[in-house]
Amino acid sequence: MPVTSPARGFAGALAAILLFAAPLAALGAPDPADDPAQRSRRGIPGAELPTQLLTADIQAGIEKHIADTKARNDGFFPIQFNGDELRLKLVRVHTEYLANLGPGRHFACVDLATIDGRVFDVDFFLQGEPGAMTVTETSVHKLNGVPYYLWKQNEDATWRREPVEEATDALMGVVRERDAFEFQYDAVVPALTGPARLWMPIPSTDQFQTVTLQHMTAPGRRQSLTDNRGNRVVLLSLEPQDAGKPISVRVVVERIETGPYADPASPADAYLAPELLVPDAPAFHKAASEATAGKTGDLVKARAIYDHTIDTFQYKRYGEGWGKGDALRACDARSGNCTDFHAYFIAVARAAGIPARFAIGAAIPSDRDEGGVDGYHCWAEFFAEGKWWPVDLSEANKFSPLSTYYFGHMPANRLELSRGRDLVLDPGPESGPINFLAYPLMEAGGKTTTIRPIFSFRRVQN
Repeated sequence: MPVTSPARGFAGALAAILLFAAPLAALGAPDPADDPAQRSRRGIPGAELPTQLLTADIQAGIEKHIADTKARNDGFFPIQFNGDELRLKLVRVHTEYLANLGPGRHFACVDLATIDGRVFDVDFFLQGEPGAMTVTETSVHKLNGVPYYLWKQNEDATWRREPVEEATDALMGVVRERDAFEFQYDAVVPALTGPARLWMPIPSTDQFQTVTLQHMTAPGRRQSLTDNRGNRVVLLSLEPQDAGKPISVRVVVERIETGPYADPASPADAYLAPELLVPDAPAFHKAASEATAGKTGDLVKARAIYDHTIDTFQYKRYGEGWGKGDALRACDARSGNCTDFHAYFIAVARAAGIPARFAIGAAIPSDRDEGGVDGYHCWAEFFAEGKWWPVDLSEANKFSPLSTYYFGHMPANRLELSRGRDLVLDPGPESGPINFLAYPLMEAGGKTTTIRPIFSFRRVQN
């Protein structure tokens, strides 16, 4: 059954309050996009946010529902799925997908996990006012990142569930040829008891993306740096009085689809060297030998390692140590997020004598034109036949129809924030090289903390 179009307007507040143009809405609800005041909101920090659209209320409502249900079911949240009862624990609420669907109607997307580590992405529809919301519908959307259905917009601006096997590339996250968008990340300086330093990435222009800085708001003293991989970084020197102040960066990006390309400025052999969390270890040589047995040529071997990784890994943001890009941990667990997929691929490729490197940024949604972005996304490149070949193993793992595309292509709806691991800056953190840089990294009192920002975007004409 189709559901009515959500708000197209967008408003952000730095205190983690976000109105998101989610792909869902209540049947018969008025479209807030018809309100000029809503259309004018483009994610600018501090924009006035209507009380009924506060996502904090929706998050509180779904978390209360889960907590109350667990209290009645021995600490687990039960869901009927494929004839079985799943007993689940809360992992996280996707704050970027919370949405008001009209008067008294709401949508939430939640990650819940079984004790054996399977992670289910569950869609909830809620009804009611703040403090008194009830769940009216629940459906399992994804298992370990792999979707059972996608959302597609109809010509009349309503939405419907679309089977994955019938989905277009655009519904699976791919914009071909070129894309253009505003990208913004917002954060708040946490409480400080003394001086602190904070490093944040600033995306650069290269042969695939043209980046124009529109706006930057940041407290403290600023210093522009370049790391050992050529990434642009801003260092903020902070004092206790800077706590609670906003950090905001907005850029306009024009991006083209990437295929295999030459890069004479980057000697390939430099990307055979190990890194702190991507070491040269026997486990990777064993995997490389097994995956490439009988194969000749680096391109053929890289494809064999690519297929091996996709076939043996599961996309799971769950358990100890995931998300650090620790290749040995990923080798043992055979699971993780995009960082772990690509750390393992890079380690095995290097063990096979194939140069490989890492990049991190954001995947811009392809099925809508503005709203929240679900955190960072990373990918890799390997060198063969005199060119660098982009690969995205975690997306290929989620969407098997695109596994051939993601071997040698990167869609236009990407933003690269930085490239490489073990980033060295002067001045840099006392703890040593930075593992990778997508979110601001703060060091205070000898301890480093990653500050998760709110990512948002608005597509523009290109």
